[in-house]
Amino acid sequence: MRRSPIAGASVATVTCSPASRVRRLVDTLAGDTLLCKCYDVVPAVDAEPAARAIEAEAFDAVAGGAAASIEEGIEALQLYSKEVSHRLLDFVKSRSGAAKAESPSEAPSAVKKETSEV
Repeated sequence: MRRSPIAGASVATVTCSPASRVRRLVDTLAGDTLLCKCYDVVPAVDAEPAARAIEAEAFDAVAGGAAASIEEGIEALQLYSKEVSHRLLDFVKSRSGAAKAESPSEAPSAVKKETSEV
């Protein structure tokens, strides 16, 4: 726990280390999550570098100095969460789209089977 002065008062905040944030993102990408059920699991070897990049980009997008008030701190946290979520979704969608683009032969064969049975 770290104490940070905000608007003349001392407010206790609990902060995660960057390593903890990255570990949680890796768990989200490579674990049994709704995101993985919808877009496939990302292998751990690919999840870690992606998680590091996502966390760094989201943190940099929000980093603008210390919050002057509790409201600004909450707003920064919400913006960070939104940035992480957006980047995670973009990453898994791009992998899912790339996987579909790599195997175009599967779709035509399924269509052929359906039309030949009719």
